[in-house]
Amino acid sequence: MGSKLKNSGLVALGAIAGVAISMQFSALAQKPVDAGLPMDSVRELSNVYGIIKSDYVDQVDSKKLLTDAISGMVGSLDPHSAYLDKDAYRELREGTEGKFVGLGIEISPTDDGYVRIVAPIEDSPAWRAGIKAGDLITDVDGVSLKGVDMEEAIKRMRGEPRSRVTLTVRREGVANPLSFVVLREEIVQKSVKAKLVEPGYAWIRISQFQEPTVDDLAGKLADLYRQDPDMKGVILDLRNDPGGLLQGAIGVAAAFLPAGSEVVSTNGQLADSKQHFYGKPEYYMLQVGEDPLSKVPGVFKTMPMVVLVNSGSASASEIVAGALQDYKRAAIVGSQTFGKGSVQTIRAIGGDAAVKLTTARYYTPSGRSIQARGIVPDFAVDETADGQNFNMLRVREADLEHHLANDRDKETAAASENLVGEDELVAAAHARKPIDYGTASDFQLQQAIRHLKGQPMQLAKRSAPTLAHSGQTLTP
Repeated sequence: MGSKLKNSGLVALGAIAGVAISMQFSALAQKPVDAGLPMDSVRELSNVYGIIKSDYVDQVDSKKLLTDAISGMVGSLDPHSAYLDKDAYRELREGTEGKFVGLGIEISPTDDGYVRIVAPIEDSPAWRAGIKAGDLITDVDGVSLKGVDMEEAIKRMRGEPRSRVTLTVRREGVANPLSFVVLREEIVQKSVKAKLVEPGYAWIRISQFQEPTVDDLAGKLADLYRQDPDMKGVILDLRNDPGGLLQGAIGVAAAFLPAGSEVVSTNGQLADSKQHFYGKPEYYMLQVGEDPLSKVPGVFKTMPMVVLVNSGSASASEIVAGALQDYKRAAIVGSQTFGKGSVQTIRAIGGDAAVKLTTARYYTPSGRSIQARGIVPDFAVDETADGQNFNMLRVREADLEHHLANDRDKETAAASENLVGEDELVAAAHARKPIDYGTASDFQLQQAIRHLKGQPMQLAKRSAPTLAHSGQTLTP
């Protein structure tokens, strides 16, 4: 693919590596390693360290040199392995717990170097202050965000509980910049949304697989059934869900599959990585207690079902979609998914730091490897009625440097073909407004409803390789 798409502002490689993961937190004691260290290389490392300390133009902190060396060693393995310093480790734990101190806004980068608000989280400080989806944040506490990377922008907006931050915002249709003073609070982010989109048809959206996801899903399904016991179909929306905890994926799939069905298997170097995971409480419950899925009405295991996916559906999302597809439990609708078929294990290494290490590939119940390929939908449906599919512009796992190969299939998704009408798609993508998921204007959702009703869908107009990225939004 040409450099135009790589630089179009629709790509977020750094964010992918940090978010699009299926994670397990390991409390295992580290085994002694028969390293067989190549002493010549160790001496070379020591010599380079000594030369830098003695000859570099400025004094260099010894700890920083060593942690940078560790970070480079781990980061060179694949796009999803990383050294996590104290702050990065804390942020990762906050993300999986669904709790953090901040403003409560989902954000994404813009082409002109600022930060756009995708949506304020309901009842968050930003939501109460009057910040709206589509607002453009230009300054934080009077300092411009122009050209600041997303990680730094998030750091500026997060902070201590009860501390204040001033956001300068540009809003479409408003001539002058707006200023909002927002009080930071602990945000509890709900990863599951649900509603009846039409009488008889339910829509459930999972934005990320976190610790509370299975419990939240179970509660939402029970509520939907109380609202309409005569439901005719359910739509599980995994679009732009970048992944998260492996246990969450197992529990979500288990809610819709026959009891005890295999959901996913993994294979890696360690004995612990060679496992099969089933839709049973011991595989998806993180704490001892009542099985959250026991409250889910049994009708959801047989009700007609559609799963919506796109290029932003990654990792844990692909585990769920792949399992439901293998069992022919649901029709998969949308566009080809991201193609991240590896599991990362978080291992603490002391000093509040950790290593996020790829320890296994995962496979669908039928043995398919999703790595560098993704889930191909049963029905390809464009994002809009006019046939525009902006997923074609995005980077997939197969595009990432050092990505793991697919060990079950030598063919992987093409990552270098030019797209017909590329210029027009890029221009349209820059001009379009974000899709309002779960509404009457959500074209793919409306096609899913048509499928559940037995009506024909408007299928994709364009036949071309799907090139995707994690599609995630970040949450300060």
